[in-house]
Amino acid sequence: MPVDARRLIRKMRGGAQAHLIEAADGHCYVVKFLNNPQHRRILINEWIASVFLRYLGFSVPEAAVIRVTQGFLDENPEVYLQLGSGRRPVELGWHFGSRFPGDPARLVVYDFLPDTLLAQVENRADFLGMLAFDQWMGNADSRQAIFFRARLREWLPSYEAHPLRLGFVAQMVDHGFTFDGPHWRFSDSPLQGLYFRPQVYRDVRGLDDFQPWLDRIVHFPESVVDQALKQIPPAWVARDEDALTQLCEQLLRRRKRVVDLLEACRRGRVPLFPEWR
Repeated sequence: MPVDARRLIRKMRGGAQAHLIEAADGHCYVVKFLNNPQHRRILINEWIASVFLRYLGFSVPEAAVIRVTQGFLDENPEVYLQLGSGRRPVELGWHFGSRFPGDPARLVVYDFLPDTLLAQVENRADFLGMLAFDQWMGNADSRQAIFFRARLREWLPSYEAHPLRLGFVAQMVDHGFTFDGPHWRFSDSPLQGLYFRPQVYRDVRGLDDFQPWLDRIVHFPESVVDQALKQIPPAWVARDEDALTQLCEQLLRRRKRVVDLLEACRRGRVPLFPEWR
C-alpha cells in the first residue's frame, strides 16, 4: 500500500529532481516523481533494483510507494519540478520513495568520506558485489553511495559486533540508470557502475573477492524478478508492458555473463585492480 506524503523537508541534488519528504508512517523518503525530467521508467528501474539488492543481501534503503495528494501539494507549494525557467507541477498519484536512514534533523549523512574514514566503513566490501550487480544490470551511471555512523548491529545484522558498537555504514543508492536509464538497453562497458574512489577495489586479487554476490547473481531466481514486477504500480508501466517483459528476459539471460563482464573491467584501460593477476 502507498504511504501518503506529509511534509517537504528539502529538495535534493540530481537530474531527477528528487525531494526529501516526511511521510505518514513517520519515516522520511527521497522521492522521485513519476513525471520527473529523466522519465517515468526511472521509477521502475529504482523499484526493480531495490527488490533485487535486498534479496542479494546488500545494504540498501527500504523502498516505498509514496502517494502525493492535492492536499499535500496545497500545503507544500515548494514541491514542483524546475524545467528551465518554468515550473512543472508534480502529478498526483504514486511515486517512488527511498527511505532516509533516520531523522534528517539529527542524523548526518555523507556522500563522501576521506580515505582514512572510507577504510573504516564496515561493509565496504559491498562495493565489490555492487560492481558485479551494476555490470549485470547495465547501470550507465557511476556507483552512488551514502555513509552514516550508526550502531552496526542495527544496520548490518550479519556483523558480529557488540550491540552498542558504532561505525560507518555504506548504503547503495540511486539506481535510476540501471538498464541505461530510460533507454532500457544493455550497453556493456567496463566503466559502467564504477565507484569514483578506486580505493575500494585495490585489494581485489581475483573473482573470489566478489563472492558471495557473484554466485547469487549467476543463480538469481526468476521468482524474485516476478515478485518485483508484480509490485510495480500500473501507472508507472503505462504502455511499456511488453518492453519491460523483454528487458527482464534479457536480464535473466545475462546472468551467466557476469564473470566475463568483470573480467572486462579488469582488462579495462583504467587500472582498478592492481593486485588482480
